[in-house]
Amino acid sequence: MTKVLINERLLEENDASVPYNDRGYVFGDGIYEYVRVYNNHPFTAKEHFERLLRSAKEIGLELNYTVEGLTELITELLSANGVVNGGVYIQVTRGAAPRDHAFPEPSVKANITAFTKSYERPYKLLEEGINAVTTEDIRWLRCDIKSLNLLGNVLAKEYAVKYNAKEAIQHRGEIVTEGSSSNVYAIKDGVIYTHPINNYILNGITRKVIKAIAEEKNIPFNEETFTVDFLKNADEIIVSSTSVEVMPVIKLNGDVVGDGKVGPITKSLQEGFNRYIDTLS
Repeated sequence: MTKVLINERLLEENDASVPYNDRGYVFGDGIYEYVRVYNNHPFTAKEHFERLLRSAKEIGLELNYTVEGLTELITELLSANGVVNGGVYIQVTRGAAPRDHAFPEPSVKANITAFTKSYERPYKLLEEGINAVTTEDIRWLRCDIKSLNLLGNVLAKEYAVKYNAKEAIQHRGEIVTEGSSSNVYAIKDGVIYTHPINNYILNGITRKVIKAIAEEKNIPFNEETFTVDFLKNADEIIVSSTSVEVMPVIKLNGDVVGDGKVGPITKSLQEGFNRYIDTLS
């Protein structure tokens, strides 16, 4: 039976529940992270939990945990479920309280939940690439906070599914921001372009790894805005996330990207990412 974490307790999933008036359920008042697991090792857990603590601070959520303490929690949960390759989702809400938009006064204890999932890397898609579509970015203006308010992302992802695509690449006006669940990169003339870090995008952990790989390989990595038209004329397009890693986009809005194959810069970044994973073994 699968184990679920509820406030430091490991419970059978059939016994796991949270209060009906939990503010995460009522208001989406909370934050989350998703950590990938390769060969029994949580990948970049430190960076994920540093971001979780930042998100908590940004929304004024009192979270009396350290990066080390959070890592211990998920390590125990992963071990209990025997996850070798997969991931762990961890969520923190402001807690259970009578429904009122303002923060509870006095404050209540935050609720922490987590669950795991076993799955293998998306080898076929990484080798062959995916289809993507573009759509207007309708999300709130604090996308740098990894909050539970994901309705805009959900609608964008469903739009992609409607058009038989794996990802929706969002834009505010003509400026490309990020995917519904990923960061986005346009590669032109050997240079990687991606939206700068600000409130319009999430500073992805995989994005940080890709930037480090690009620097190691002396591939120019420009953090600057670019337009939908620039994206459509890119030589290569990548989306990245904890789940999809360094994922090539070979079709955008039904049109072939570049020559329709995974490009050389993408392959080089994938090779570097594989080396990062190998260091865990």
